[in-house]
Amino acid sequence: MNNIKFAFEELEVWQKSVEYAGEVIRLIENLETARRHYRLIEQLEGACTSVALNIAEGKGRFSKKEFIQFLYIARGSLYEAVTLLIIFQRNNWISEEQLKGLKQFADQISKMLSSLISSLKRSL
Repeated sequence: MNNIKFAFEELEVWQKSVEYAGEVIRLIENLETARRHYRLIEQLEGACTSVALNIAEGKGRFSKKEFIQFLYIARGSLYEAVTLLIIFQRNNWISEEQLKGLKQFADQISKMLSSLISSLKRSL
């Protein structure tokens, strides 16, 4: 059994971001749309996974300033994912209820990212 843990795995915001990406990917797998929109679908997959990826990459950097920059990028990716979800809902590919739930989840992650950024800035 492998007990190796990376520092980013301890971050609750990273854990939530991985969970969020999983929910969005499961939603994508059940989309009621022609696959001719694969570029938008791939962009949504990329945006939702980029949140956790950027948190992890930033945590691996050598300075708090670099970590903060990656947290800003993660937040931007989160906003990108939400925008794509809004577009998907407006095209009736997902329901208003699905959008609402994912927006609430994204809002929670956004607040966690903002808190972490503020905390890191205070400690510079």
